Formats: sequence, C-alpha cells, structure tokens
Amino acid sequence: MLRWFRVVAVAEACSWAGLLIGMFFKHVTETGELGVKVFGPIHGAMFVLYAAGVLLSAREAGWSRGAVVLGLACAVPPFTSLWFERRMAARATTAQAA
Repeated sequence: MLRWFRVVAVAEACSWAGLLIGMFFKHVTETGELGVKVFGPIHGAMFVLYAAGVLLSAREAGWSRGAVVLGLACAVPPFTSLWFERRMAARATTAQAA
C-alpha cells in the first residue's frame, strides 16, 4: 500500500504542475485554456486518489489521526504531497530499523 501511495503522491504533484502551467497560459498569457481543460480533471482525480491513499495507508501503517489530518491537508498546497510521502516513508524506514 505504501508503494501505491508513493506513486499516487508523485502523480498528484505532477498533475498540480500541469494544472499550474495550464493556468499560467490561460490567465497570464491568455493564449487558451486547453491546459486547464486537460489537467483540471486529471488533477481532480489524482486529488481524490491521494486522499484515498492517505486513508488506506494510514489504516495499514497505523498512522496517528494527526498524521492523517496533515496528509489530507497536504493535498491542497501544490507539491506538498511529495513532502508528506517522504516524511511518512522516512518514519516507516526508521520504525523498521528499530
């Protein structure tokens, strides 16, 4: 499950990048909204998968409620899903070593 969570966290961050680039072209250069039309739904799906990944991984790994809340909050700011995934992977590695 944690491996799947890593993939989803990276995909969610990549979809953020695509959406932000699409928004740049739509709102700053005003050259079209194709990027937003393409990456908006993709990012929405990745957002939902990431939230499901947090909940399922928390259940499997025994994360605290605080960790779950932090993980879900990290779905909102761009790219923080990567930080959270790395944090929880490091904790899992530390726990296995102990």
